[in-house]
Amino acid sequence: MKSTSKPVVETQVMQPLWRNRDYLLLQGGQIVSYIGNQQQFMALPLLVLLLTGSAVQAGIAVGLNTGAIIVVSPIAGALVDRWNRKATMLICDAGRALATFTVPLAFWLHLLTMPQIYIVVAIAGIFGTVFSVANTAALPNVVSQEQLPTALAQSQSAYTVIRVCGSLVSGVLYSIGAVLPFLANAVSFAVSVLSLGLIRGNFQTAREETTRQSLYSAISEGFTWLWKQPVLRFLTILDGADSLRYGAGYLVILVLAKELHASAGEIGAIFTAAAVGALGGNLVSNRVRRLLSFGMIAVSMLWLEALVFPFYALAPNIFVMALIAIAEEFIAPIYTVALNTYRQVATPDTMRGRAASTVQLVTQGAQSLGAIVGGVLVQTVGAKWGALILGAWLIMLAITTTLNRRVRRASLEI
Repeated sequence: MKSTSKPVVETQVMQPLWRNRDYLLLQGGQIVSYIGNQQQFMALPLLVLLLTGSAVQAGIAVGLNTGAIIVVSPIAGALVDRWNRKATMLICDAGRALATFTVPLAFWLHLLTMPQIYIVVAIAGIFGTVFSVANTAALPNVVSQEQLPTALAQSQSAYTVIRVCGSLVSGVLYSIGAVLPFLANAVSFAVSVLSLGLIRGNFQTAREETTRQSLYSAISEGFTWLWKQPVLRFLTILDGADSLRYGAGYLVILVLAKELHASAGEIGAIFTAAAVGALGGNLVSNRVRRLLSFGMIAVSMLWLEALVFPFYALAPNIFVMALIAIAEEFIAPIYTVALNTYRQVATPDTMRGRAASTVQLVTQGAQSLGAIVGGVLVQTVGAKWGALILGAWLIMLAITTTLNRRVRRASLEI
């Protein structure tokens, strides 16, 4: 299939999102589920430390989830495009609910062991990877394409608010009972199953072609198709390169804050400020999209991010670091919403699962590698030079994007 800079947009019946019952059920269930996930994410290493006192085992438990994403993503995309997406999502969240519930149950029965925690984290990671790909592929079939950018922005805004409040809620639950965050997560998955079960619409247009293919052929077809789309191919590589910087930047910023003698509360305030900035970016993303073409958004936002990030190395105090975090995170969602909209509309429905899984594989793998790169930078050149090097990396990405004629001319008229 030949790529064009202006994706063909099919006409769908327009209705306000707040009156779209299927959209509200889909998004409502996912928001509740995301709240539960945040609780478990914060509590998991604390529970492992409580049981074993080993930071290594805590790191393994947390890393298993990322490992599952990297390993399962290519298969997940092919399965999502050949299976019934709604049924797949129901099974995944039912599986996550049951698996997660075994942790508090075993803890209360004094039977909880580290192998069980590892197995639960791995199972939840596998189901979560398949679910995430299916959810990404399903959304364009639940809302009209004209409303897709608004739906994506609303999702990111909701998740950002949860990021701001998630740590506080998780800490309160954990202080009441070490496994209460896991119980809350299991309940959140059950709520998601209920909301998905009430959705009447279809999550895909057709799946006949992929059901007649072998799994290997379906996976290969997805990679081949994406590789033959010049704009989408470039954007996927760009996404991975930026995710590598993001993974490295987290540790660099953390060390820079510590070098300014920041307390744990002040470090938390920096990342809270970043979440507030991201919320603001989500709120204005659609207005920017109406003013600028996708190509202009990609080029301008990448340049702004590249010029802002190096200021972390020059920040004299925590307050300035928080301001930089607000500015950087304000910029990122404007580009992300435009990118996800372009990618969703430019990808045929029968390929959306495989396209989403490839993007997830590239970004998660790059982010994990970035965490290692961040550690190497801090150890070898120090946090300040690390921030400057990452800033130079972003400038290189901005230059490369600016020089890409196809991306500069890409537009999304919806």
